[in-house]
Amino acid sequence: MTTLHVLGSGSAGNAFALGAAGEVLLIDAGFSGREIERRAVRAGLDLGQAIGLVLTHEHGDHTAGASRLAERLKIPVLTAQGTWDRLQHRMPKVEFYPLAIMGGVQHGGFHIEACPTSHDAAEPVAISVRSAAGHRIGIAYDLGRPTAGVRFLLRGSHAIVLEANHDEVLLRTSDYPPAVQERIAGSGGHLSNRAAAELLAELLHPELHAVVLAHLSERCNTAGHARGEVAPVLARHPVALHVAPQHEPLAPIHLPAIA
Repeated sequence: MTTLHVLGSGSAGNAFALGAAGEVLLIDAGFSGREIERRAVRAGLDLGQAIGLVLTHEHGDHTAGASRLAERLKIPVLTAQGTWDRLQHRMPKVEFYPLAIMGGVQHGGFHIEACPTSHDAAEPVAISVRSAAGHRIGIAYDLGRPTAGVRFLLRGSHAIVLEANHDEVLLRTSDYPPAVQERIAGSGGHLSNRAAAELLAELLHPELHAVVLAHLSERCNTAGHARGEVAPVLARHPVALHVAPQHEPLAPIHLPAIA
């Protein structure tokens, strides 16, 4: 069995984990180490089983607790070389394993593939993880546009964590300055609800069991807006739709055994 843990996601922090065969792979650590530990307890996640921490890019809402967590758990950080170049001065005691961009690496029972995303960071990536149980879980957020590489990476996923950052009307009527609105909506910014729905329509297949909408803006989106855009697209298949909250973890998402 593979379990997806959503510890929280939004502009103030992002943290996820995958559990399978007695191992845990952490993905981003955008809250303090202490907060991630607290949320893990609430979510029934045993951090003592952690074998590594994957970082998608260097922004603080994805890395705030990475150094403390990796040191405390004695686990390596797996990320792109460009991201590590930005972070390594903060993590002198942490071991670094490079991800293979447009390729894969094996870490414990997890096979991790990565591809570049369109975002204003050093070397941001989306990832796809295949667990020891054979499930593929795709995670793609902080991307202004779903590139062909991202589409290819996410194909055939059994679960997808996908950014649904903003409602386009709420963004344009928000109190953000025009320059900030353009950054968010631009090719180096964040994916809208509509764009997320369009991408999911391409990725739908009978073995897709769960979708988690992530990185919702607290100022330019609501769970209702995100669900309203995406749910009709998923209605053709029995896909469980979740919206990741910012301030608390979701209940664990257990993926059914592969037939």
